[in-house]
Amino acid sequence: MQNYPIARYHFLFRVLTPIRLPDFAGSMLRGAFGRALRRTACMTRMQTCQDCPLQRTCPYTNLFEPCPPENHPLQKFSQVPTPYVIEPDGWGKKTLQPGENLAFSMVLIGTAIQQMALIAYSWQRAFLHDVGHGTAELQDIQLEKGHDRQSIYDTQNRKILQHETCLTLRTPETDTVKLKIDTPLRLQENGHALPPSEVTARRLLMTLVRRISLLKEFYMGTERKMDFKDLSLQADQVTSRCNLEWLDWTRYSSRQHQKMQLGGVVGEWRLDKLTPELMHYLNLGQWLHVGKNAAFGLGRYSIS
Repeated sequence: MQNYPIARYHFLFRVLTPIRLPDFAGSMLRGAFGRALRRTACMTRMQTCQDCPLQRTCPYTNLFEPCPPENHPLQKFSQVPTPYVIEPDGWGKKTLQPGENLAFSMVLIGTAIQQMALIAYSWQRAFLHDVGHGTAELQDIQLEKGHDRQSIYDTQNRKILQHETCLTLRTPETDTVKLKIDTPLRLQENGHALPPSEVTARRLLMTLVRRISLLKEFYMGTERKMDFKDLSLQADQVTSRCNLEWLDWTRYSSRQHQKMQLGGVVGEWRLDKLTPELMHYLNLGQWLHVGKNAAFGLGRYSIS
């Protein structure tokens, strides 16, 4: 068993005025959170973060727009991954009416857990301002503890209660797993998402390994000790059978002020001949997601 500073929080809001949710609410939620976090944390009120003298110490940039490292030996990434994953509750357009509940989850990684009070307050501000053209009030925040949930929010005083956060993982003793990919998985090459015919077990596994390596290094204080060459050789031996299909969806980019067509593969994927090391990374990936746009919930899978 191994322990990780990773925590999944479940947020519950009560709708005050109608909220319209798109097919997949992850991008919308992330945008609302980012705007509220910046309004809350920014001290200089500069238009952009790139020229801000506080860029490398600001809670907003550290959480939402992490600064790229200088002279980093790993070159196969365009930016530092964010230390969180937003997980919307379900798929499909709908309008929530006053009195109904809106729920979603947020996985915090490493140092981001220390910012839980700021994160919760930013979510409060976001939903009281405007999310999906409506408003909502925070009712509860629950920490996932195994198969149970523990409330960590003092509703009356609007404070986060003290709680322990530690994800304990036991790697399944098997070399065969079946993945159920719940949200579009975007494995990219040369900036383009790969279709089902070009998605391979090796690409999946090495993308996941690189993501976990960066998250460990930047947010968990863990030195890089992964032998990527050896892991790549292990991944080459993995065989797979998949039943995957392409799922398109549309998101609106408030930064670019336009709709963007995105898509990825969903379905079931059986992997065989996994080494214990690769099995461990796959197990951990259920919390961290994999592929492009993981921060707002894409690339989520479960192991059966």
